[in-house]
Amino acid sequence: MTETAVPNRRRRHTLALPNLLTYGRLVAVPVVAWLLLPPSEDWMRWSALGVYTAACITDFFDGYLARIWKQQSPLGQMLDPVADKLLVVTTLLAVTANQSLAAYHTVWAAIIIMCREFLVSGLREYLAEWKVRMPVSLIAKWKTTAQMFALGFFIAGPAGQAVVPPSIEIGAALLWIAAVLTLWTGIDYMRAGWAHFGDDE
Repeated sequence: MTETAVPNRRRRHTLALPNLLTYGRLVAVPVVAWLLLPPSEDWMRWSALGVYTAACITDFFDGYLARIWKQQSPLGQMLDPVADKLLVVTTLLAVTANQSLAAYHTVWAAIIIMCREFLVSGLREYLAEWKVRMPVSLIAKWKTTAQMFALGFFIAGPAGQAVVPPSIEIGAALLWIAAVLTLWTGIDYMRAGWAHFGDDE
């Protein structure tokens, strides 16, 4: 492979559709936050839900398309989890700020989820130095699904309650399911990384 072929290949991967979808998810983060920060009118909540839903859909398709089209790249592998965590944490903070997520017990579910996200991110970065991969488990995928639906209910908030009266309660139940699965998968990841702790000593 020539010297010019490598940069050209990298440029193609950078502008490949899977990566463009990930970029779109990153752009969606501040848009969702702006639409949700108070005062948040009904039309803003529905708009935020639309942008959030589109971002969640890209979360599935960017990885799927990268695999079937063989367009996986280090950039995409790095940005994909970053975009996911930014979307989740920012949305949790925004729905807490606008009082959609206000119940004391539900806030604790959000805290558990955010702490786990940062812990696993640090663990992945640490293990990456030793070329140790941490594949996403099936339970982690269930956690992500429950989390996405839960946040959708909180994004709709009072506007959603006008359509589905117990929507906040449904969101709270799903968020706690996600929190329990979050603890489960977090413990699994810690066990997987435990054997490599202290390798730098």
